[in-house]
Amino acid sequence: MSDPGEQPFPIPCTTGIGFYNYDVQYECGLCFGLIVQSIGTAKGITGSFKSLRAGEVPQYTEVVEKARRTALDRLVEHAQHLGGNAVVGIRFDSSEVGQSLQEIVAYGTSVVVAPKST
Repeated sequence: MSDPGEQPFPIPCTTGIGFYNYDVQYECGLCFGLIVQSIGTAKGITGSFKSLRAGEVPQYTEVVEKARRTALDRLVEHAQHLGGNAVVGIRFDSSEVGQSLQEIVAYGTSVVVAPKST
């Protein structure tokens, strides 16, 4: 999913409930990132033709992948705004909002972590 040249998140993020190298000190609260994305006319037309046959529709995959990344970036910003320096329990959800509009939300728990003492 991610581009090898893409920068990693500025804070630790996981779909799990904790980190191997960090102790969770306390929870700051629920954090989320939201985007409502339009497919766009050009990609919509091209994608519609490609969807007539079986297989992946790269035009739609690209749009959804960018939307997920934007939702994650916004999630991290919200976590930091709440005072967290990490996010645990990250999940995604999506739904249709209207014709050719899709909502993508990333959510998790903003936490403060500290390195585990050895």
